[in-house]
Amino acid sequence: MKKTSTFFMRVNWLAAVLLLTASLAYSQSRTVKGKVTDAKDQAALPGVTVRVVGTTTGTQTGTDGAYSIQLPAGATKLEFSYIGYETFVAPIQGGTLNVVLQLSAKSLEDVVVVGYGTLKRKEVTSAVTSIKAAEFNPGVARSPMDLVQGKVPGLSITRVNGNNPNASATVQMRGITSLSGTISPLIVIDGMPGGNLDLLQQEDIASIDVLRDGSAAAIYGTRANGGVILITTKRPKGGESQYNFATFLQRDAVAKKPRPLTAEEYKANVAAGNDQGASVDVYDMLIDKKNLTQYYTLSATGGNDHSNYRAAGYYNGGQGIAKRNKRDQYGGRLNVNQLGLQGKLALQANLAANFNKADLLGGSNGDFEQAVQRNPTAPIKKPDGTFNETSAYNNFNPVARLEQELLEREQQTFQGDGKVTLEVIKDLRISAFGAITRNNWNDRAYRMRASRSSQQDYQGGGYASKSNRTELDKVFESTINYNTKFGDHGITAVAGYSYQYNTIETFNANNAGFLTDAFEDWNLGNGLYRTLGRAGMGSNKTDNTLVAFFGRVNYTFRDRYYAQAILRHEGSSRFGDNNKWANFPAFSVGWSLHEEGFLNGNSNINVLKLRAGYGVTGNQGFPNYQSLILLGTGGAYLQNGSWFETYGPSRNPNPDLRWEKKKEINIGVDFALLRNRLTGSFDIYQRKTEDLLANYDTQLPPFVTSSIFTNVGSISNKGFEIVLSGMPVQTRNFSYRVDFAMNRQQNKMTSITNDQYRLERLEFGSLPSPGALGNAIRVVEGSALGNFYGKRFAGFDDNGKWLFYKKDGSKVPAGQIQQDDLTVIGNGVPKVMLSLNNNFRYKNWDLNIFFRGKLGYDILNLQELYFGNKAWFPNNVLLSAITKHKQLNDVPQYSDYYLEKGGFVKLDNLALGYSFKLNTKYVRNFRVYAAGRNLATFTKYSGLDPELEDNGLTTGIDARGFYPRTRSYTIGLNIGF
Repeated sequence: MKKTSTFFMRVNWLAAVLLLTASLAYSQSRTVKGKVTDAKDQAALPGVTVRVVGTTTGTQTGTDGAYSIQLPAGATKLEFSYIGYETFVAPIQGGTLNVVLQLSAKSLEDVVVVGYGTLKRKEVTSAVTSIKAAEFNPGVARSPMDLVQGKVPGLSITRVNGNNPNASATVQMRGITSLSGTISPLIVIDGMPGGNLDLLQQEDIASIDVLRDGSAAAIYGTRANGGVILITTKRPKGGESQYNFATFLQRDAVAKKPRPLTAEEYKANVAAGNDQGASVDVYDMLIDKKNLTQYYTLSATGGNDHSNYRAAGYYNGGQGIAKRNKRDQYGGRLNVNQLGLQGKLALQANLAANFNKADLLGGSNGDFEQAVQRNPTAPIKKPDGTFNETSAYNNFNPVARLEQELLEREQQTFQGDGKVTLEVIKDLRISAFGAITRNNWNDRAYRMRASRSSQQDYQGGGYASKSNRTELDKVFESTINYNTKFGDHGITAVAGYSYQYNTIETFNANNAGFLTDAFEDWNLGNGLYRTLGRAGMGSNKTDNTLVAFFGRVNYTFRDRYYAQAILRHEGSSRFGDNNKWANFPAFSVGWSLHEEGFLNGNSNINVLKLRAGYGVTGNQGFPNYQSLILLGTGGAYLQNGSWFETYGPSRNPNPDLRWEKKKEINIGVDFALLRNRLTGSFDIYQRKTEDLLANYDTQLPPFVTSSIFTNVGSISNKGFEIVLSGMPVQTRNFSYRVDFAMNRQQNKMTSITNDQYRLERLEFGSLPSPGALGNAIRVVEGSALGNFYGKRFAGFDDNGKWLFYKKDGSKVPAGQIQQDDLTVIGNGVPKVMLSLNNNFRYKNWDLNIFFRGKLGYDILNLQELYFGNKAWFPNNVLLSAITKHKQLNDVPQYSDYYLEKGGFVKLDNLALGYSFKLNTKYVRNFRVYAAGRNLATFTKYSGLDPELEDNGLTTGIDARGFYPRTRSYTIGLNIGF
């Protein structure tokens, strides 16, 4: 009995403790209920995230907007967040808490850089895309342009050399706009026109704003035909000092290899006399399988509200997939802000530097061409250890070239700029901006005495060369800004003066016939070619000046009607005496329909703005002195025992030479729907580039040379662009955001003649030897740009010889085809570009999946044309020569037989990251990530990669030589202190 009673006493005691604990817990926690509604129409908001501030406790509202949440001990505030609405934090004062959320105006209030100033997004009346750092493509960027690839409709960014660290991307906006001038957009970095991208690292960039149409770009006049890309770097900020460190390691792997015949397959298909007894995979020997790119950067910010700074330094060791192909660079950036005169005087100063050393020898397209065509039974070295050079057509030993030659570049780039701004009176500010950019590079080359080049061209005496280039840009700009509001009216105006001077100096020297390789290129004067008078030396200097006066006025009425007017009056030394100056006007308007009474109460239409604009821009992107008569050397002659050099005219003068001008109309609409869950824009444009610059034939006399560089012809472009962004899912722990961009374009050569100068056609894309295959692309008046023009394949005869269609439809051998039998057989310009960006977030995890594609174009597969043909024997060939093209038994011919559909969609980027929440006062953020680029390609094209050079006039040609396209794999770390 005693044991039993003791047991019951213990149970009763434990029960009492449990009841007391539960009672205390209940007394410390409580439940809060309420409802969340829209401030505009009092509609219930389902799916609103409700979170106890300072904890992970949370819930969501139901379909009726109601919620119920049990509060932990010590809870004092609730946070309410919902996509498209301002986040609201409310104190807990009872058991019921009803909340009203306001629609977010953040997207409309975002600042957009528009050149010589900024505007609120809602005030923008042109086609402008603004991308902040948080929206950049995640992972690693070889160039700042990679950060926005696929995010700007109409902007084509192509890397034809893959991840070659010494190659840049080509960039083109809204199609082809010129025959001879610059086609790429103007780059402006922190106000510096023509900014150097080498001076930027991705961690330095705060935003990239793209002026897509003429009504926005006209403020930059003569250089804006290709659009304008404005890059703003991160600025200093006051407060507690902060440090940010970032690093990554990246390795590349070949995405797709060509398939030439193996040694055994080669021996089975080629005469036995060509068997040299080895089995060699040259392609594999050119690949650097241990390639590793590494990157480190550290930045610091500090100061106070009146004086602050940001300093950053970096090192980037970039290694390509090819051997002897790398680029090591380091540098830094310093930004300083200073306020004075009670905040009325502001000083900004920036200094940036980049030092790099590049090995340019590896990665040659010709090397990888040899990897396909070189006899696979030929050993790399002979038994005596010397390199083995094969004697077939167009053959050399690429492995020997990498060991016996040298080609390097050292480059230093500096930019310093400063801006002083003074607020003279309220709303009126004047500023002066000055910048200097200096870019130097030194190239050195040497070919050893034993090299093939030296043996063939320099009697085995070696070859050395050096060259230097210095480019200097000086800019001064002064502006007056006025910003005021009175009643329902608002005015923002800027007027300014711009001066830019550019000069380029070059020097080069070369010699050959060296007695030893010991000095390489460091004893240039000791080559025998100097004494023989065959050494080379040259120097050059060119310069040009731009001067402009410009102004822009933005007007708003009742925050719903907007208008913008621009005029730039600009002069350039590049143009003829009769056309030194030109005007570049623009005008655009906007109307915010959602502010009108008939839409003001519509909860499903949050933003609806119409835009329309017209603008004129120019192009002066061609070499200097094209309008002047130039003298060239005509050879030396002997007179009275002395040699004299002769000079004569080498170019016709053209005092009427003027700018190419692009006139563009753009109509657009911006919208935000369903409480901002779906946003986007739609633009339609039509543009015409007039006074195209090209070389035309002239009569002799009266002209002194047979051609003249002059303005003739026009190109038209039209298309539309769509951007959509949506948030299908947003909960307390999970969100999914999707972004879609697409554009369609058409290009047409509307004219290439006038009353004085005529051209029957323009031809591009010269096909390499052997065989006189001519040019692949022909442009005639009234035709689309990028047309492939050639023979139509009609099959093979019984002997495997080519048959082609004549104009009347009959089939004949290749030798019976005449010029009038040729026709348009395809087009190499993509008609559609599109992208799909998916962002997922789950608690501390983030995942980005990015697809990108181009559709509606053809590819001329030159690798198949040459190497897929048994006539290429005894060179090696592709496997397709004895499989896919086994019926062919004839010399190469250019026709639509080698045209393939080039459309593709790529899984272009996949990035997974995790952000640690550390309970420490020393670390602000800590994120690790892994990323992959160019991971998968979906296409019908049989070649290595369907993404080719499609910017310019030689579009859609897959060259015979190639740099391997790669998949990139990256791991990285970002830490903020």
